[in-house]
Amino acid sequence: MENNNNNRGALWKVADRKSDKHPNLNGKATINGQDYYVSGWTNSEGGKKPILSLAFTPVVKQEFSPEADISEEIPF
Repeated sequence: MENNNNNRGALWKVADRKSDKHPNLNGKATINGQDYYVSGWTNSEGGKKPILSLAFTPVVKQEFSPEADISEEIPF
């Protein structure tokens, strides 16, 4: 049986937050075949504020191309 993680993700608690603006949780998700980084902020106040806010940032995969890095011929 194939493991299909499409339209799924997971978040983990951030142990070393640098400030209150940094997310409490982070992880990855795959949505419609596209990978995303997921950041989450928790709120214990309730009321009109959401308990969990999420932000999704597409994972940009950079392909290495040795030809692209060569701007001059190697002098030997």
